[in-house]
Amino acid sequence: MSNSIPSNIKVRKQSRCLELTYNQADNSEEVFQLSFEMLRVLSPSAEVRGHGIGNEVLQHGKKNVVLLNIEPAGNYALKLIFDDAHDSGLYDWKYLRHLCDNKSELWQGYLETLEAAGMTRETNVIQFKSL
Repeated sequence: MSNSIPSNIKVRKQSRCLELTYNQADNSEEVFQLSFEMLRVLSPSAEVRGHGIGNEVLQHGKKNVVLLNIEPAGNYALKLIFDDAHDSGLYDWKYLRHLCDNKSELWQGYLETLEAAGMTRETNVIQFKSL
């Protein structure tokens, strides 16, 4: 299994992403970039995941969300604070690595779910499906 604790974490404000660097067994580095939007809509919080299967709350209108701050949560996670007042998700090392390793599939699944619900990534815009 790949190392799940990043050796370096950078907030890239201009590209609006969190950059995570992982050291590999061969002493090389693997670098991932997770957009603020992806981190927000796939938050591990109960506000997003709900309190059980089927209680998930689809996040929409988060295209321009900004990561304001990162706080350590012990030695096992990060608390990400966004400009839409969302700050309740604890992103543990294993979950962050999961997001990195499965970024394309997770993002595509989110986009498909959003479209099926007639919602958009844009703020205050609702899409209507034609019948």
